[in-house]
Amino acid sequence: MELKKIHRIYFVGIGGIGMSAIARFFNEKGVKVSGYDKTSTELTQQLEAEGIDIHYSEDLDKIDKAADLVVYTPAIPATQKELVYYRENGYEVVKRSDVLQEITRELFAITVAGTHGKTTVSTMIAHILRHTGYGCNAFLGGISSNYGKNFWSSEKQVAVIEADEYDRSFLKLSPDVAVLTAMDPDHLDIYGTEQAVVDAFIQYTKNIKPNGTLLARHGLPHGAALEGDNKLFYSLQNDAADIYGKNIRMDNGGYEFDVVQQDWLIDNVKLYIGGMHNVENAIAAIGVAHLLGISNEKIRAAVADFKGIRRRFEYLVKKDNVVYIDDYAHHPEELRALITSAKSLFRGKKCTVIFQPHLFTRTRDFADGFGETLSMADEVILLPIYPARELPIEGVTSEMIASRIHGPEVKIIERDAVVTWLKDHPSQLLITAGAGDIDLLREPIQHLLN
Repeated sequence: MELKKIHRIYFVGIGGIGMSAIARFFNEKGVKVSGYDKTSTELTQQLEAEGIDIHYSEDLDKIDKAADLVVYTPAIPATQKELVYYRENGYEVVKRSDVLQEITRELFAITVAGTHGKTTVSTMIAHILRHTGYGCNAFLGGISSNYGKNFWSSEKQVAVIEADEYDRSFLKLSPDVAVLTAMDPDHLDIYGTEQAVVDAFIQYTKNIKPNGTLLARHGLPHGAALEGDNKLFYSLQNDAADIYGKNIRMDNGGYEFDVVQQDWLIDNVKLYIGGMHNVENAIAAIGVAHLLGISNEKIRAAVADFKGIRRRFEYLVKKDNVVYIDDYAHHPEELRALITSAKSLFRGKKCTVIFQPHLFTRTRDFADGFGETLSMADEVILLPIYPARELPIEGVTSEMIASRIHGPEVKIIERDAVVTWLKDHPSQLLITAGAGDIDLLREPIQHLLN
């Protein structure tokens, strides 16, 4: 697969966050891009507005039979008619990760992996490179609030790529700079064991190009086993790390802090998004920007202009009497960071968390962790489990989590009943969290609270 030899490309599952970024990459290079997805969404409508042909039914009459390359997402069933046709008729059919593999071979690649934080860190890095004029091609797993996109291009032969550990696809990448944010167990339906997850992240660091750099979070388990010709570690404020934060001050839902390294210091960095974990994410992004030789002054201005990512500690309502935060958190550690940060920023406000568990396997594997973390809230509303790609598992329901929550009042209600419930139960600090279709509540809740 040579990128410059591709003139027509077809995507099966084009509306996925990762797939759409690659579709935009080729579209901006003048390649004829088209594709299929199951449903029309805001994202697919944007792609269509950019000139990409998309249809929403499995229809062999609408596919591109002159495609040089067909890209599919693992979320698409192997029985999907169009995918079967392409495979049976000798087309080159590859996964999204195969295309990213080729991009990392051809460009200077900065990849960001980890069970949490990777979307924020990759978006922060890409934003800093764009804002400062350094330039990059950004392939992101979330929608940047600054630009309203998950992809942007540049003449600069540099790529910033979110490296997804699901189905081990990130092991195909060959980064020049690899960032590693976390190695907590997840996707155990794919990996089987916690050790297998750890082994995959260690392998990710073995794929760094010669003379490349690893920037990993300080204190990761098995950190000594991580590889890279140049290894650096970052931390929120542990001065045993190579790069760390100091003098962190909270300021109106955001933060001001210094970033310290043995040979340099960037003082008075301002970050106008919530979440102490996002300060640590910013330290990682600043570390990468400094590696690339970007000046302190430009880095400081770029970070101050960072507006966050859709559904990552996103303020939807921020008033004296009520704050509403929406977040993609779907793992116990992500929820812990979310709730801890929100309660520390808005001390004294009653904290209500509305959480939609994502996947039956994840609920089964981490029910204790979810129960412990949600017990930090003052009130918890659980929605039924969002199944995504999975079939139900007997005995695995939201009640598994509810029975493990101790302290807060807990209710399990349907998603469509949430807004009505909120009318009778006003909240001071409201959080919606989850990776399913809980995002459909954003607008009606925002409308209610405003």
